[in-house]
Amino acid sequence: MGNRLSRIYTRTGDDGSTGLGDGTRTGKDSLRVSAYGTVDELNSTIGMLLAADGVTDPVREALIQVQHDLFDLGGELCIPGMAMIEDADISRLETILDQLNEPLPPLKEFILPGGGMAAACGHLARTVCRRAEREVIALARVEDVRGQPQRYLNRLSDLLFVMSRVLARASGHGEVLWQHERRRKPTPAA
Repeated sequence: MGNRLSRIYTRTGDDGSTGLGDGTRTGKDSLRVSAYGTVDELNSTIGMLLAADGVTDPVREALIQVQHDLFDLGGELCIPGMAMIEDADISRLETILDQLNEPLPPLKEFILPGGGMAAACGHLARTVCRRAEREVIALARVEDVRGQPQRYLNRLSDLLFVMSRVLARASGHGEVLWQHERRRKPTPAA
């Protein structure tokens, strides 16, 4: 186990830098810090989802494991050269995704975020997950980053979408479908 924080503020970041897990310092606005910071934000949005009423047991169990994975993923991004997310973690997400998606009706329309508080929190987590994925991709373009973190986030965003569908249905609110016919047909520009 690493060092425990006995003091929360150190003043070492007052110059706009922060320490990485390997002891090196980098700018707080670096791609690496942005990537693991967004993974931390994602973990917080999943915490909000878990705090919402109506989260079913299978979803809750999966999300608690995901929170641990995300802490590992943040550690991997914070310590250059570290490997913590493995192919088995990605396979586990795929198995859960298949199990939750199987009983759902096929999609025929786009789904809007909503469907009750838990489902809406799931959609928020999904969008933060997509941003984390984009930031990991940006980091990987300029620094060495293994492929597993990006693949994990890609699968997780899909899983969060399916979980949001499950939670919207379980809440009784149902899914909010995009009504593309609500607009009149656009007239051609002159």
